[in-house]
Amino acid sequence: MMSAIKVVLTGHSRGLGAAIAAELSGRGIPVLALARKRGADMQGVTQVALDLSDTAALSGWLAGGALESFLSGADRALLINNAGMLQPVGPLSSHAPAEVAHAIGLNVAAPLMLAAAVAAIDGADRRVLHVSSGAGRNAYPGWAVYCASKAALDHHARAAALDQSPGLRIVSLAPGVIDTDMQAQIRATDVERFPLRDQFEALKANGALASPEDCAKRLLDFALSPAFGAAAVADLRDF
Repeated sequence: MMSAIKVVLTGHSRGLGAAIAAELSGRGIPVLALARKRGADMQGVTQVALDLSDTAALSGWLAGGALESFLSGADRALLINNAGMLQPVGPLSSHAPAEVAHAIGLNVAAPLMLAAAVAAIDGADRRVLHVSSGAGRNAYPGWAVYCASKAALDHHARAAALDQSPGLRIVSLAPGVIDTDMQAQIRATDVERFPLRDQFEALKANGALASPEDCAKRLLDFALSPAFGAAAVADLRDF
């Protein structure tokens, strides 16, 4: 039954995360949404203002039992680790240490912490979906931190799947190229900092960017399907 599914979603305030939250709301699936800023109010979506890049704050929130309380009674618990950031962009010498720490906290530490918390909850069907990227599987100049962080999610899923924990499925999923604020940010980056900018400008000009709404629907169809977990690393465009 749909009421037996509950979803924890990060980065719901805009872009793909907002589209996922709206799709879940439309399907009548309860959502616990975590982000630094509030998003639009939606039926069935409980929002928590939390800076996920702050590992101490996230640890404190997890220790408070809110996650377990929300997922109580769910036959299927799904965690969607969607929150992430592109910065810092540019050659390695331009990366400020604090920027690197901030990005790794949000892109890597938070997803891994939340995944461990969900895995520890009793339940017959626990699912973890890392929103990854082609940048985790292909290196891009200027994106050393972003590429490394997405590769970390891919390898985390591979290793966690080898544990063969009963009732736990995990997938690191590249959703394709989506028309979001991040893409606008890429196109606004100086070529000196990101030499491949022209390729991303061409994607926009040629209408090759998927809409967040279409991507959200297909992502959730996959995440809730029996096929989820068959491979630890996947690309949504293959489904």
